[in-house]
Amino acid sequence: MLLKKITFLFLIFITSSFSNVTLAQVYGTLSGTVVDKDNFKALQDVTIGIEKTNISTTTDSLGRFRITNIPVGSYNLKISKVGYVNETLYNYLISSGNENTINIELSSNTNIQAVSISANRSANASSLITPLSVQRMTTEEIKSNPGGNFDISRVIQSLPGVSGTDGSSGGFRNDIIIRGGAPNENVFYLDGIETPIINHFSTQGSSGGPTGLLNVLFIQDVKLSTSAFDARFDNSLSSVFQFTQKTGNPNKVQGNLRIQATDAALTLDGPLSKNGKTTFLASARRSYLDLLFKLIDLPIRPNYWDFQTKITHKLSNKTTFNFIGIGALDKFRFGSIKDASPEKLYTLNNTPSIDQWNYTIGGSLKTQLNNGFLNVALSRNVLNNEINKFDENQINDETKRRLRINSTETENKLRVDFNFANEGWQWSYGASLQYVETDNSFFNRYRIQVEDGSGNIIQPGIIINSNSKINFLKYGAFAQLGKRFFDNKLSLNTGVRIDINSFTEDGMNPIETLSPRISLSYAISDYIKWNASVGRYYKLPVYTVLGFKDSNSLYPNKDNKYIRSDHYVTGFEYLLSNSTRFTLEGFYKKYANYPVSVRDQISLANMGGDYNVVGNEKVVSNGEGRAYGIEFFAQQKLTEKFFGILSYTIFKSEFSGANKKLVAAAWDNNQLLTATLGYKLPRNFEIGLKFRYQGGAPYTPFDATASQTNYLTTGAGVFNYNQLNTLRLPSFKQADVRIDKRWNYKNFALNAFLDVSNFLRTKTPSIPKYTFKRNADNTAFLTSDGQPIKLDGSNAIPFILNDMDAQFTPSIGIIFEF
Repeated sequence: MLLKKITFLFLIFITSSFSNVTLAQVYGTLSGTVVDKDNFKALQDVTIGIEKTNISTTTDSLGRFRITNIPVGSYNLKISKVGYVNETLYNYLISSGNENTINIELSSNTNIQAVSISANRSANASSLITPLSVQRMTTEEIKSNPGGNFDISRVIQSLPGVSGTDGSSGGFRNDIIIRGGAPNENVFYLDGIETPIINHFSTQGSSGGPTGLLNVLFIQDVKLSTSAFDARFDNSLSSVFQFTQKTGNPNKVQGNLRIQATDAALTLDGPLSKNGKTTFLASARRSYLDLLFKLIDLPIRPNYWDFQTKITHKLSNKTTFNFIGIGALDKFRFGSIKDASPEKLYTLNNTPSIDQWNYTIGGSLKTQLNNGFLNVALSRNVLNNEINKFDENQINDETKRRLRINSTETENKLRVDFNFANEGWQWSYGASLQYVETDNSFFNRYRIQVEDGSGNIIQPGIIINSNSKINFLKYGAFAQLGKRFFDNKLSLNTGVRIDINSFTEDGMNPIETLSPRISLSYAISDYIKWNASVGRYYKLPVYTVLGFKDSNSLYPNKDNKYIRSDHYVTGFEYLLSNSTRFTLEGFYKKYANYPVSVRDQISLANMGGDYNVVGNEKVVSNGEGRAYGIEFFAQQKLTEKFFGILSYTIFKSEFSGANKKLVAAAWDNNQLLTATLGYKLPRNFEIGLKFRYQGGAPYTPFDATASQTNYLTTGAGVFNYNQLNTLRLPSFKQADVRIDKRWNYKNFALNAFLDVSNFLRTKTPSIPKYTFKRNADNTAFLTSDGQPIKLDGSNAIPFILNDMDAQFTPSIGIIFEF
């Protein structure tokens, strides 16, 4: 009710208080640099024009440009230079608050199709190296995404083949599922530095969490590759995300303060030297979800901080050094509730407390070579994860402990790669070295011991207690070569990669991970291309699997193999115009060597969609799997006032357990549909709509006997894995809306927004929860005999919670640019 009142007052505020205010014309500034994409050489005399105006400029000898006195608004930019493919950059916001700074890369006509529309759009989407399964989003598309709430992990779910666990988790997770693969099959790069964690309260051994930690204002461009990966990237089975960040403004210090319903964030950027050769970006964000959840009487109290920075220094006209840093502090606690309900009490008794922190820091040096460039990247990332759970949250009583995880994972990485382009040929090669350290302490009361009246054991207890420390080296090397033929109509690219490690038994055999890939693209006409690729990709099992130590102080998972995924993809791309693009692709992914739980006999590919940990058990790497389907994608960039994205994927995802039988995976939604529309209204209003549909997610029924026996000591039901994923939830449907209103003043700007998730209040499906029936005031469990409940639950009354509430989430906020 309180959120409804706030939303109502917000609408009155933006439509009434300011509707009649007339402001004098104000202006903004655009600046940036233009470089050659193949060798990063600064380009002089590049023309940058603002579409539908007479405003333009050219770059200086250092590739820099700056345009002042631009009337505020959204514009498309035209970039052109003789000998290079013309570019159009869409929907760049010019405001009086912050000077927009962009970095532009142009492709030489000698290395790409010269004059066709096909070439122009291909430069914005795919490339010679990755000619298909590539999608991109710009900063404005990210910031204005309805329901995205400035969270990149949610925004990218608008892209084809991308889904989350919304249809099975109540909409509170940011797990990224690509074409039916598990959440831990993706890798993320921030300005070329691998960043394993992009979400708060990250699930160790997976990629998900409830909210993203990347600052949207840092991001200039997001590139998603769902196949035909560049050979330089290791450990990916489903996708590679490349986040390109802006550089700090070299002309002045400026800032941005965002205050909204869930958190507040401050961002600053500007020069660190008088000559502008050193610039910075820095931000800090603090949530107040704990206060909000207390206000609306939820039992959980999440709280987080995050920090991000980027420093860029031009060592010379040929060499640039970038330093990046990103980190988070996460705490998850509980509080008292005023109005108890079975759902709230289940959450209180089943969800663990979390203390987690992580960071990634790294530096990259990029220097020009003859016909190319050298890139050297050195980085370190650390995750410290502490999880505890006690019966009835009695944290001072060790006899009540259900779960303890105290784990640290550290990776130190060095990557060197050489990249060249000449006379239509493109080639690259390089190597990587990683030093890995893990320290993992794990306790889990998985089953209680059950005896009959005579003391005979009916069910033996299962308690897992593991403490281990491991360290090892990972090595990798790659080479890649591409060329265009037949008047640039045919593009052919091939690559190979090997990965080895010093821990697993077969880890030092490079033949085991030899991963060739080949892709081609053929221009049927100036508007239509046929693309295809075949590739093999490998991933080392997660560190919680490798570092698990059994009761004999042995590492039973040292014999695990690299997980393998073979991709077969083909499709067509239709470029109706520079701003309108359609793709249709079919894909088939075949998995081998997937870890299978010895205890539960199921593939670990089905895990990772909760707040626990993937791994910490004995597994065997004999699981198989497959995912196949067709996806359609249509994108209209902003030309006048409208922009939109439509994606539809129909697919099947299956994995096998110990019995080698392929069954539906936990991520087998079968259908994904997303439509995102944006429209710019008069008086600086903008409205966005997004609709998402996911087919029903599979889930596993409970083992009635084991659940009743163990519930009081584990706090949850026990799944019957003999019937793995034989049931399905209802389909997931959600519509989101976003309204923005901007005011530009002489030296600052204000933006007010309303972002409403699920404004139609459709019910959100989630996996049923096993519990016992409670009395009317929810103070105690009912029993079948009227006696106090027994530890083995034999006199309890089982009850299934089907939480299908409509998760209506309005978020309002104000952004102050100065």
